[in-house]
Amino acid sequence: MKRFKEMWKKGLHSRGGDVGCDAGIGSGAGTFAGTFGSSYYVPTNRFDRFVDEGYRQNVIAYRCVNVIARALASVPWLLYQRDHVGKGVDEHEIESHPLLALMNCPSPRQAGSSFMEEVVSYLLLSGNSYIEAVLDGNDVPVALFPVRPDRVKIKPGDRGVPASYSMRLGADKYREFLVDPLTGQSKMLHIKLFHPMNDWYGLSPMEAAAKAIDQHNAVGGHNLALLSNGGRPSGALMIRPNENGLGLTDGQRSNLRGDLKRAYEGADNAGRVMILEGDFEWKEMGMTPKDLDFVEGKNVSAREICQAFGVPPMLAGVPGDATFANYREARFHLWEDTILPLLEMLSAEFNLWLQPYFGQDLRLGYDLDGIQALAPKREAMWQKIAAADFLTVDEKRAAVGYSPIPGTKMVD
Repeated sequence: MKRFKEMWKKGLHSRGGDVGCDAGIGSGAGTFAGTFGSSYYVPTNRFDRFVDEGYRQNVIAYRCVNVIARALASVPWLLYQRDHVGKGVDEHEIESHPLLALMNCPSPRQAGSSFMEEVVSYLLLSGNSYIEAVLDGNDVPVALFPVRPDRVKIKPGDRGVPASYSMRLGADKYREFLVDPLTGQSKMLHIKLFHPMNDWYGLSPMEAAAKAIDQHNAVGGHNLALLSNGGRPSGALMIRPNENGLGLTDGQRSNLRGDLKRAYEGADNAGRVMILEGDFEWKEMGMTPKDLDFVEGKNVSAREICQAFGVPPMLAGVPGDATFANYREARFHLWEDTILPLLEMLSAEFNLWLQPYFGQDLRLGYDLDGIQALAPKREAMWQKIAAADFLTVDEKRAAVGYSPIPGTKMVD
């Protein structure tokens, strides 16, 4: 099994299994970054193994992705109608609309929360997330489907706008999603994180955490191997020559090694007393866990993984982390520093992509009041506004997002 970081270098946007793209399509280098200006981005076949080692086999990365994706998916979507009043613009909430219904139930097989969890998980794992829109006869979206990032490749266009998105459905079967060169509008939405070295694909937090994930997996593998050997480090069986100065033959050495392995290796044989006949001596050769400090090294790499994803280590179960006073404070910083900026980016992308289909005077938003982790900040703000004696009641209501009391008029 190759190391996780080596697999990342060989190509994140690779195609695994029978749904993958073969490296013979298009031209360019078969690396993650690809080649700017080539006709197609050329993937390799490492995405499935990359996800397997970096996500499925690493509990810290798995926890970080899930805690962000599931928390963000729990935030309800809101829809606002813009009203032009004189020279200003007023907004009021709409409780029922096809766009709001689409976000709450994007497809017959998926609810809004699981849809957002999948979109965010793909974004954190690969730095890219793709969504396909299904239109009705009036060119209005009626369903949204998340697409696995390794199934999509981008054909570069002029002036930084992709020419098209190509999605592979199976062996030699593709679907092409053209992009309007002027408006950038397409039936395929591409959400990507910032990448300083690539114009078309985003940078995943897992790339920044690649070395830490390698180290964390290596320590975990060492501990598992140590447990499989009875919880003891390796050693050496010292055999003194006989009176004729002869040692063991190759066959005798091989038989002795096999007997020891069957009798003493493995968790089932842990603690078994070793019985040696003849002039033998067992000598410990391995360094103790205290000397190598494996446990602390594993915790350090776990904290680095959490830092890459923006998750307080306390929320990932890393022991000994005292950066935050308590769990409540850690959850607040997770929302304030990581989830809310990501949620703001996603809402802006959805507004830019979906608004032309439904009208120009609509805006998707989200319900901050329903986020329990932000309650302390919200309560402090309300107390501050309530104590401001220079504001009217309606001005205080407007400051916290409520409309004026019926029958009153805001003072200009």
